Amino acid sequence: MDVLSEALASMRTGAPNSVRTDGRAPWALQLPATAGAGFHVVLHGNCWIYPSANALEPIALGPGDVVFVRDGSAHILADHPDTPPAIPRPEQYTARPPVGAVQIGGGGAAASLLCGSYHLDGQRPHPLLRQLPEVIHLPAGGGRYPQLAAAVALLRAELDAPRIGSHGIVPALIDSLLLYILRAWIEEQPQSESVGWAAALRDPAVALALAAMHDEPAAAWTVQTLADRSGLSRAAFARKFNTMVGEPPLAYLTRWRLTTAARLLREEDLPIGVVATRAGYSSEFAFGKAFKREYGSAPGQYRRQARTAA
Repeated sequence: MDVLSEALASMRTGAPNSVRTDGRAPWALQLPATAGAGFHVVLHGNCWIYPSANALEPIALGPGDVVFVRDGSAHILADHPDTPPAIPRPEQYTARPPVGAVQIGGGGAAASLLCGSYHLDGQRPHPLLRQLPEVIHLPAGGGRYPQLAAAVALLRAELDAPRIGSHGIVPALIDSLLLYILRAWIEEQPQSESVGWAAALRDPAVALALAAMHDEPAAAWTVQTLADRSGLSRAAFARKFNTMVGEPPLAYLTRWRLTTAARLLREEDLPIGVVATRAGYSSEFAFGKAFKREYGSAPGQYRRQARTAA
């Protein structure tokens, strides 16, 4: 079981939004906060990104650079930090399949970016997302992220010269980009790091236990059976899991079972009793009580609200 893929899939609440931004200096784009996580890919040229509501320093971006904004907080893209930001007017937007486009600025140096957001459940994010930095900057130089660089190169080619199939290729690449971003960040964390999800996914014992819970959430797991799966003693496993993941094994299991149930309610038309069984609950009543405690509404009501919002 690929824990990273499953964790992200459990948080997805819709398809990503994206738009190509073409700017000519002087230009500065004020981007409001969004529900989910923001991303930017520099296709051509150079620019800066900086938050509009805190003291983080501006980050210089070059061709091929990728930025991930964990909480979708408000920020600014600009040719230079001194350029006053503005919100684009409606007439600056154009429909240019496979993504929309906005053109801003004057007649100076050009820069092009793919900007967008991933719709994620921000109210109950997976612990992996909560442990990420507020802003992740993955520079293109140095050959550190070859697969991410390849995905960016493919996006650039499809957006610069759309061809037959681009309407299907570009959304798929944007969807995959999130996994490439997080995998690149996880793999560049120091090997000496002994806490956090990056360490947990690299650790053979904890990674095995996480994969077991993700693969079979309805199984009657105990700390002992998970420890047996990981190859550690019960005490050593519980201590290591709690240190790395940030919560005890069975607390994470309960969280994952309810997350799995919420995803099934959003995406499938299964009876509530079947959802309860797949989430590891022996009765629909026990499941409904646990689900309402976590999500604030009964399973049926949650399903209706999720379908209406979509």
